[in-house]
Amino acid sequence: MNIKKAEFIISNTDTAKCPDNGMPEYAFIGRSNVGKSSLINMLTGRKGLALTSSTPGKTQLINHFLINDKWYLVDLPGYGYAQRGKKGREQIQRIIDGYLDQREALTCLFLLLDCRLEPQKIDLEFINHLGESEIPFAIVFTKIDKLSRSKLNENITVYKDKLLETWEELPPIFYTSSEHQQGKEELLNYIENINASL
Repeated sequence: MNIKKAEFIISNTDTAKCPDNGMPEYAFIGRSNVGKSSLINMLTGRKGLALTSSTPGKTQLINHFLINDKWYLVDLPGYGYAQRGKKGREQIQRIIDGYLDQREALTCLFLLLDCRLEPQKIDLEFINHLGESEIPFAIVFTKIDKLSRSKLNENITVYKDKLLETWEELPPIFYTSSEHQQGKEELLNYIENINASL
């Protein structure tokens, strides 16, 4: 798939105000500073589409981008940013839960994980919540250019083994580097194939 058009549509905190035209939505989520904005900009080929920041927790709204006039790419707030404070974290969690629980147009959620980190409790809990809620999702490992191939394989194996303790079957898994444009074609083809089957 080639992205020829990527247009910002709306930002809000209320799922009820999200676009309501039945187009499929592919949402991206991850812990703060996982490289979500960089990945979205890489996928769309638009450098400033999603605002990147060295400060974690920048995205605090549900952001809808219309892609090729056919589907929405949704940038969700990052979760688990400790310095936001308890009240701030709860507010972000409400926004995320509201979207995931109520959004019928959500076709697939891409959960971003930093390949350099060992399995984090907060991510594993989130993954299990997705399974319990029967939300279709895929795992996207980010920043693979930051590790050697052997260390990357080692980390991924640890993660898969950890998931298989509670999952009979693993979700689709992608490997990306925004800096080196890795994983772009695989992710966009995956979305294209789903859209073709709808």
